Amino acid sequence: MVSADPIWHPSPNFGARRDGLQPHLIVLHYTAMESAEAALQRLCDPAFEVSAHYLIGGDGRLWQMVAEDHRAWHAGQGEWSGLSDINSRSIGIELDNRGDHPFSEPQMRVLETLMAQIMTRWTIPATGVIGHSDMAPGRKWDPGPRFDWQRLATLGLARPNGQPLAAPAATPEALRKAAQACGFTAEVDDATLLQAVRLRYRPWARGPLCGEDVAPLLS
Repeated sequence: MVSADPIWHPSPNFGARRDGLQPHLIVLHYTAMESAEAALQRLCDPAFEVSAHYLIGGDGRLWQMVAEDHRAWHAGQGEWSGLSDINSRSIGIELDNRGDHPFSEPQMRVLETLMAQIMTRWTIPATGVIGHSDMAPGRKWDPGPRFDWQRLATLGLARPNGQPLAAPAATPEALRKAAQACGFTAEVDDATLLQAVRLRYRPWARGPLCGEDVAPLLS
């Protein structure tokens, strides 16, 4: 893995973690902006009231804007594993990417190193690494269909796809039960839930619900 020594670029957009909470999640985002510099400016502008703990440029540059023990404003409204206020429970990492092109190799290598460090510091398991779209289905799409979740899973940095012994039932009820067990507990309709699950596990899948949509959620 490569070095992950961040450039300190403080944002005024942060606060204390509420109710004594400590991070047990990492939330991954893409910036959806034209450059890392533009994203950095936005994340540090008090007028926009958004921030993240880290930003990784496409060239592998790494900035830290908020100390890990503070609450950055990156997740917004959403829910994971029945819990709200994800900002108080997580560390947010922004990736310089518009959402319509692959994530670069330098960026991914820095991300992997940074994540391993964060997960060790805060004892965050692989199951605690989620995308913005996981906790805010229908509202957010990032890190999007081009993000390589399987690469992280292979390194133990994200939940691997399940490998059920038998073909699972392809019903909305089966999908919801399996998705909720993995953490997808936000109240959304069946179509939005399927969309969120596919973004994470089968980003290029199309058409009606099938057993392959449920399978990755099963241990």
